[in-house]
Amino acid sequence: MKRYNTLLINQIPANPETLKKQTAIHEAGHAAAIYLGNKQKQLPPVFFQILIQDTPHESFWPCRAGTPSAAMTCFAKVEGGRLIHTLPSSLPEATRRFSPLERQAYQSAFEADIVNFLAGPLAEAKYVASCDDEIFNPRLVNLDALHFYGGTADVALAKEYLDCLSAEPREKERLIAELFMSAYQFISQRSHWRAITALADFILSSGNNVIACEDIIRVLDAQTA
Repeated sequence: MKRYNTLLINQIPANPETLKKQTAIHEAGHAAAIYLGNKQKQLPPVFFQILIQDTPHESFWPCRAGTPSAAMTCFAKVEGGRLIHTLPSSLPEATRRFSPLERQAYQSAFEADIVNFLAGPLAEAKYVASCDDEIFNPRLVNLDALHFYGGTADVALAKEYLDCLSAEPREKERLIAELFMSAYQFISQRSHWRAITALADFILSSGNNVIACEDIIRVLDAQTA
């Protein structure tokens, strides 16, 4: 427990440049999961890009837990990338007339989006742990702890998806725990982590306001070929 508390305390960035690096890792985690993770699951490709804003603006990025004033310096976010564009009010009802194969494909896309949301703050948590020479594992950084790594909006989106399920609370808890582990395993794979850090460096050095989907894919492919 002491190590867990230390990790949460140490994650608060000391300066804007540190926060920028953490944000770049965070967004690279999302992007890598969207491209490499979906591809690994044989899901259809989706369009996404990374937006960069040099001039701080409050509406560009949701407030990061623990660092309200630092939120103004956050500069990047992924736009697009979802397989499910419009959430149904009820997943079972939305897929009622689907064939078994169509239902399975929709469920896979639904779960992949949740994994992709969680991959961003998990990547940031892994980066912070490595900088502080701390152990990083799912027992020390759980779903609730992702709020400390810019994950407030990401976790909220994941829970929005879960609200579409007509399932008992215990079943929802089981599913989110399973998807959390999938995201953890994805970013922990050596080639994926190498791709995430390379993309983060590219985000920081690009000098562009928009990093196009094809440029993101080029960087990620170069690290996983």
